[in-house]
Amino acid sequence: MRQIDHFMLGGAGNGSGRTHDVWNPSTGEVQARVALGDAALLDKAVETAKKVQPEWAATNPQRRARVMFEYKRLVEANKQELAELLASEHGKVVEDAHGDVQRGLEVIEYACGIPQVLKGEYTQGAGPGIDVYSMRQPLGIGAGITPFNFPAMIPMWMFGMAIAAGNAFILKPSERDPSVPVRLAELFAEAGAPEGLLQVVHGDKEMVDAILDHRDIAAVSFVGSSDIAHYVYKRGVAAGKRVQAMGGAKNHGIVMPDADLDQVVNDLSGAAFGSAGERCMALPVVVPVGEDTADRLREKLIPAINALRVGVSNDPDAHYGPVVTPEHKARIEGWIDTAEKEGAEVVIDGRGFTLQGHEKGFFVGPTLLDKVTTDMESYQEEIFGPVLQIVRAKDFEEAVRLPSEHQYGNGVAIFTRNGHAAREFAHRVNVGMVGINVPIPVPVSYHSFGGWKRSGFGDIDQYGTEGLRFWTKAKKVTQRWPDGGGDGSNAFVIPTMG
Repeated sequence: MRQIDHFMLGGAGNGSGRTHDVWNPSTGEVQARVALGDAALLDKAVETAKKVQPEWAATNPQRRARVMFEYKRLVEANKQELAELLASEHGKVVEDAHGDVQRGLEVIEYACGIPQVLKGEYTQGAGPGIDVYSMRQPLGIGAGITPFNFPAMIPMWMFGMAIAAGNAFILKPSERDPSVPVRLAELFAEAGAPEGLLQVVHGDKEMVDAILDHRDIAAVSFVGSSDIAHYVYKRGVAAGKRVQAMGGAKNHGIVMPDADLDQVVNDLSGAAFGSAGERCMALPVVVPVGEDTADRLREKLIPAINALRVGVSNDPDAHYGPVVTPEHKARIEGWIDTAEKEGAEVVIDGRGFTLQGHEKGFFVGPTLLDKVTTDMESYQEEIFGPVLQIVRAKDFEEAVRLPSEHQYGNGVAIFTRNGHAAREFAHRVNVGMVGINVPIPVPVSYHSFGGWKRSGFGDIDQYGTEGLRFWTKAKKVTQRWPDGGGDGSNAFVIPTMG
């Protein structure tokens, strides 16, 4: 059976001796085992990072950018291999896996411009003979703890910005689908990065805690469930680290009476069910405004959802594939059970779905729930599967209130032809990322990604200018080159007192 090891300078040695099974979600079979590390293995990775990081930080930004350009080229050249490998471990279809890789590459493209974005500020003549300037310097060693649902995109979001800014980086990916993160690190070394600059260590909670407690790791970026994100944030901050921890979501799609329902249904089919709903920017709650809108939308949704094709990850005609593990399949079906017991109407039932020839695969059929209310636990919590819930709102005010009062505040969308309604909604809704006729409002790479409330802990977002701020510290310099012969006529004056 295939063994997946850590990616470290000089190899990992025996490590902890523990392993974790890596499933093939389409067949229900274990296809590999990944080594799990411990605190001793992390110490070894940190020592390597401490040796290589100062020289990398001293490398001028344009030379760092050349490594990023070459890395971009190599990832593009190996994109098909990466997508197929990703799909085989995660279960998402290959087309979705290509999108996973591409969205990560867009952040690498942004990182190629690091000489420009690292430029500081300068003020000449802030006081008599006094100039003030600022510079952004790397933190030292950064770490990323990434989830199973985007094993290419989210690691590249993190290490692309961190390394381009001059840091060394230690990545702990999900043990459920670890092969793509290792392959990404191999390609980074091939692009000309110093050995040991980007290392991959596998592990479970033991490794996470070791990262959070390690005194030589200056910053940690995390994406995962909200409870764990909160834990990571508190423990990391208590250890004196800079921490950004992105959590779960329950994104709403508001459908106004004037919306193009055919377009809405097309958008919902991808946003709610693509990647089997296993993404924090999925759209699992649709909020039609008014009973007439709700009835018309439901009528159009039913045939569209029934037409979705569920298949193995390498089926080019499948709209989505299996979920990642048998435990997650059971969890999703358990939430459908809960919703039904709470009084929701199961309009389309995906429980017990099997695929001929792949009966052991971890498949969940597309599910539509109507008459969902805000007091239901199935509405309040994240299901993270191919389940779409209809929550009916009586008017625009209720449609604004629902996502604003929810515990999660990652993303939200409004579908309307009314510019005033869209503008008002975007301004008032208490959610971090808003789409207007855009079902999955993930910002482009030169903006920044981040949710509010229990969807994000920490004050700085991922990638873009916010990412640069997170992975660097600002140094401010006030300088004076006095004239004269030391008679005291050119005494220092604080600029604000000049």
